Amino acid sequence: MRRLFRIFIVGSFALVGVAFVFCCLNLQGCLIPGNSDVIPIYSYDTVNTYPHDRDAFTQGLVFEDGVLYEGTGLSGHSTLRRVELETGAILQIRELPDQFFGEGITIYGNKIIQLTWQSNVGFVYDKNSFELLEQFNYSTEGWGITHDGERLIMSDGTSILHFLDPQTFEEVGQLEVFDNDGPVTRLNELEYVQGEIYANVWQTDRIARIAPGTGRVAGWVHLEGLLTAEDRTEPVDVLNGIAYDADTNRLFVTGKLWPKLFEIELISQD
Repeated sequence: MRRLFRIFIVGSFALVGVAFVFCCLNLQGCLIPGNSDVIPIYSYDTVNTYPHDRDAFTQGLVFEDGVLYEGTGLSGHSTLRRVELETGAILQIRELPDQFFGEGITIYGNKIIQLTWQSNVGFVYDKNSFELLEQFNYSTEGWGITHDGERLIMSDGTSILHFLDPQTFEEVGQLEVFDNDGPVTRLNELEYVQGEIYANVWQTDRIARIAPGTGRVAGWVHLEGLLTAEDRTEPVDVLNGIAYDADTNRLFVTGKLWPKLFEIELISQD
């Protein structure tokens, strides 16, 4: 009798396991012990398409006062630019010294802050004149940068975001980014959007929407299919570049060497 009871118990657990796997395979996600939530997935609608300089190896993108500000990379070709959204025309440009590989940019007050990749040097410019005001140092690589109104937020290609004092550039905190599978690495260009940190994940067509209080990914944005076959007749690189127009709630994305910049609207897949 005991043997029959054991067989019944084992069989019951097996049936529960099969049902759990079936549930996971037929839904977008399922709750797993230790994970508090299914992470929402977003796709997009293209609202507008604008020209983008094919020679711009986009590393940072910001929208303010009706125009785009763009930081580009590659040693010997790195720049800071003011760009007309509608035409893609370069309105103002500053070239970085050849030894620097330009990375992310952000605007804080009347200053533009630009990172470099492996030189451990950041630059601070006057927003209007692009005059170099000062430079600062950091111990990691420089990838993306944004701010939450009080702190600068910087990525270095790992799963760690660094918070910096915007006046002294001293590090004042760190945040590890994770989803249900663990740490999310290769965080690149950043933008602060309505209380969340948006981050390009290098070499993917995904943007992570990160809760700044916990580091948890609060949503995944899938942007496959933005470029057409015709757009790819000349070399293009990865998706990289997020800008947000807070005045009109517009979201823009582009990529390195992309011929187009896109205004998109996010669509929940729930």
